[in-house]
Amino acid sequence: MKQYYVYILKCSDESYYTGMTNDINRRLNEHNYGLNKESYTHDRRPLNLVFCTEFNDVNQAISFEKQVKGWSRKKKEAIINDNWNDLKKLSQCLNETNSENFKIEEV
Repeated sequence: MKQYYVYILKCSDESYYTGMTNDINRRLNEHNYGLNKESYTHDRRPLNLVFCTEFNDVNQAISFEKQVKGWSRKKKEAIINDNWNDLKKLSQCLNETNSENFKIEEV
């Protein structure tokens, strides 16, 4: 059965890069050797693999990669540190305009 991997690299500028591949070792080598000068990671080497998870279904891997790419740095760091339970808390809107924070003023 073919495996697919969603991974996060920590770049030399402390940013994160999220990707998906069916061959994690080949893909890491491509990133580290800087084969694609147009890639996000090319000028941010050296790179450090900080998270990797595997999927049996390519569509699930693509979906998870897209989800993680949209996440905040704190959410990415939660899964990097294996703190999956923190994701719900980190997903809560803390803006004053959030209905959870709305208070009715008494007259």
